[in-house]
Amino acid sequence: MDNNQAKAPNQLSLEINPQLTKVSYSNLAIISHSRSEFVIDLASNLPGIPKAIVESRTIMTPEHAKRLMNALFDNISKYEAQFGVIDLGGGKNGPQPGSSFNLADFGPLGGGSKS
Repeated sequence: MDNNQAKAPNQLSLEINPQLTKVSYSNLAIISHSRSEFVIDLASNLPGIPKAIVESRTIMTPEHAKRLMNALFDNISKYEAQFGVIDLGGGKNGPQPGSSFNLADFGPLGGGSKS
């Protein structure tokens, strides 16, 4: 963003320091929580390697975890509107072990939760 451009209300300006930025690939997320925090471990589970390697750990408050969930829901909805539904490998026989839920099953995620 130019310094001359006006910011929209409540818009956060973000600068990423290239020296601190590590980019890693993840195809596995392990999520746990306590009363006061959520822990998200992002790992790589690669063929021929007997165990997954955790590349990144993020710890956040429940409020921020819910904001992240809503942001992911919003972005996945936009992605699927543009590129089509993301197939989780369910096929004709339903979800396979290791597959996840379809966000569309949950509708807007503002309050409560679906069990």
